[in-house]
Amino acid sequence: MTSRERIIARATGKDADRVPFVIQWGPWEDTLRRWRTEGMRNDGDWHSQFGFDAYKSVAGVNFGLCPEFEREVLSDEGDTIVYRDEQGVIKRDRKAHTTMPEFLEFPVRDRKTWNEHKWRFDASTPERFPDDWSERSRALSESEGLVTVGTYPYGFLGGPRTMMGVEACLIAMALEPELIEEINEHLCRMWLSIWGRVFEETRVDCIAFWEDMAGKQGSLISPDMFRRFLTPYYRRLVELGKRHGVKLFSVDSDGFMHDLTGLFIEAGVNVIYPYEVQAGNDVALLLESHSDFCPMGGMDKRVMARDRDAIDIEMERVAALVGLKRYIPFPDHLIPADVSWESYQYFVWRWRELTGKKD
Repeated sequence: MTSRERIIARATGKDADRVPFVIQWGPWEDTLRRWRTEGMRNDGDWHSQFGFDAYKSVAGVNFGLCPEFEREVLSDEGDTIVYRDEQGVIKRDRKAHTTMPEFLEFPVRDRKTWNEHKWRFDASTPERFPDDWSERSRALSESEGLVTVGTYPYGFLGGPRTMMGVEACLIAMALEPELIEEINEHLCRMWLSIWGRVFEETRVDCIAFWEDMAGKQGSLISPDMFRRFLTPYYRRLVELGKRHGVKLFSVDSDGFMHDLTGLFIEAGVNVIYPYEVQAGNDVALLLESHSDFCPMGGMDKRVMARDRDAIDIEMERVAALVGLKRYIPFPDHLIPADVSWESYQYFVWRWRELTGKKD
């Protein structure tokens, strides 16, 4: 089987020749700096030397802000800088280390600022498609990986929260629901238009959304809010994709996903990741309750910072999960800097062995 065929078969409950050996996230920059001091010769070695299967081939079309904001440093504070990023968000961040930035200001604060911002989400902007789109679309049709549309950081909570900030977005869902519906309707219509053209001109296997809508405590919104602000838009895009032969409809969300999984499946999603172990997710329990979707991720990245015995125990746990047929394992997020290069290599070689990849 090709990598694409194997992933689709596994994700949809069909027979596959073995478990896909794919990785979603690599190391943080701080981790790369450490690994360079421990014998990693090239920055790509964390991926290239292990023979991972082909995973995703992105369409190369702009599905988000077009144009993006120009990244601009607003203030140099010594150890930190204040800058405006490509999404128009003003942040404070450390120069020397990989950390979560401090979010200072967002481009959308009310209906007036949304009206000033939404021109960047015009589906007809010519620059959305690259100049070599005709050649690229032909190449995508022959890609070994999953041809994927969708883009970080967009979904139907992910989209408005990126523009507004999570607190303001959640408050607006309660106090100004029509504004969130207007934003999501605009995003949905834009994607229906852009993706519709992509579907007509090349093969597409996967629609990908980003939400990050849970913490360890569970969902940031109620089931009623989910069904109001997310479900109708997901269903329209899933219907469009199915008409064009799209097989996989995926969501990336951190946190404890047990309460949200059924809601996403109800909306048409059939792949969800990363199911972080440290957030309390139990892939086996979820598959007992929901046999009609594919969880991906769910390998506890924290064991890499311990020892080989801990890694071996984790591999035994994951080996039992891969027998559940619709599960595709990979580490449950970016690899932190407390992981040595030696430990990472041992983890990945054990993981490769678990998938049954020989060549």
